[in-house]
Amino acid sequence: MPPNSLWLDRPDRRPYRAIDFAQKYDTVVIGAGLTGLVTALLFARAGDRVAVLEARTIGAVASGNTTAKISVLQGTKLSSIASKHAQQQVRRYVQGNTAGQQWLLDYCAERGIAVQRETAYTYATTKSGLTAVRDELRVALGAGLNASYGTGTELPFDIAGAVSVPDQAQFDPMDALIALAEDASNAGADITEGTRALGVRRRLRHVDVTTDQGRLRGSRVVLATGTPILDRGAFFARMEPMRSYAAAYEIDGDVPRGMYLSADSPSRSIRYAPTPTGDLLLIGGNDHVVGRESSPQAQVHDLNEWTEENFPGARRRYRWSAQDYGSIDALPYAGPLLPGDDRIWVATGYDKWGMTNAAASALVLAQRAFGGRTDWAGAYDSWNLRQLTGIVDAIRINANVGLNMTKGWVKPITGGSKTPLVEGQGHVEPGITPKAVCTVDGVTHRVSAVCPHLGGIVAWNDAEKSWDCPLHGSRFAADGSVLEGPVTSGLNSMS
Repeated sequence: MPPNSLWLDRPDRRPYRAIDFAQKYDTVVIGAGLTGLVTALLFARAGDRVAVLEARTIGAVASGNTTAKISVLQGTKLSSIASKHAQQQVRRYVQGNTAGQQWLLDYCAERGIAVQRETAYTYATTKSGLTAVRDELRVALGAGLNASYGTGTELPFDIAGAVSVPDQAQFDPMDALIALAEDASNAGADITEGTRALGVRRRLRHVDVTTDQGRLRGSRVVLATGTPILDRGAFFARMEPMRSYAAAYEIDGDVPRGMYLSADSPSRSIRYAPTPTGDLLLIGGNDHVVGRESSPQAQVHDLNEWTEENFPGARRRYRWSAQDYGSIDALPYAGPLLPGDDRIWVATGYDKWGMTNAAASALVLAQRAFGGRTDWAGAYDSWNLRQLTGIVDAIRINANVGLNMTKGWVKPITGGSKTPLVEGQGHVEPGITPKAVCTVDGVTHRVSAVCPHLGGIVAWNDAEKSWDCPLHGSRFAADGSVLEGPVTSGLNSMS
């Protein structure tokens, strides 16, 4: 089964093609996921002339491949923040996520978008997981959440304990994205799909955005691309790219009604998803650093086997994956790309919790643009001394980047592979200029194995038939074209 998101399986629609390259915009938003479209709507309603650039299609990357939980209970996220910050910062993060959650729920109510209100659970099946659950409960209560502890759930397996928070939510994210794009457009925003931003240059009184379709001028730019496509600020060195997997199943009997996430590893996310033909069981998990898993397909198989074991008779209808970025200090970033520079802004580092954090980040940027600031916005600062709390993780992440840079170059030079390829396989051939070779849909592609971002050697992703860079998470299709990550140009053809 090829990757296919439940949320993206919908009738084709006419793409947006509204950018006027002769126009000077107040705000240019790069990326049409949830962050970009909420930002575009807020800014357009405030009177800005807004342009939105999307390299692929609306929701094509993280927002359309999420598990779409609109929850303030986020696994063990709060205790992770508490391990690096004072309780005040945890409370600010909770307040920001609550504000983002409420904005999104209010918007869905206004637009008639279906939302399911359910209890969120972080559960444990092991002794170590139970310790993590109890830590999360303590921190959640200290941050003001209506959290409680229990040992019983509707899950078909025993748990050691769980922390829960009632009245959280879930939805189909594409319903919201399509409505947001429509409303932003009606408010005056110009949106275009299939236009990739390649670079941004600051001028004396404006900012130039270079795209593959021409040059666009604006007063400010918002990078809402998952990870910034600009290296200024070195955000790629302050975050770790993680890939995780999800699938939707038909099952016999009732689907659990709560929203669950395990405290144990490998992670297991469980929720239901309403469809016209009945509720599906949605299972996610098995996250790993991008490009460093020997066989992502093995992770897909493991997730499927776990589901079939715990929900006998489960029949998979969809499977997909998503990429998320966790920051070195466990908090997201929404603000200037460089300290004190209000020409280029960034929103990133949501660590798999993009629904609430996307809306919260857009609110932070709108406050920055049009005045006003809430106390909780401090949890989203892109530049302050708080990042020093993540110095140990920064050293670990970047040491691993260096190690994978070395490993990637040593193997092609000393050995590599020239084994004939069969359908769906790929490998890096040796040489001074390593070559990435794969066969997909009967076509053999030969492209440079060197990632244009910072020179890492890409690795074959057998689950998604893509080339993934193990340094900072850039990903490429079989033919070398860009899929996502900080990179803006593809792998050069070497046919």
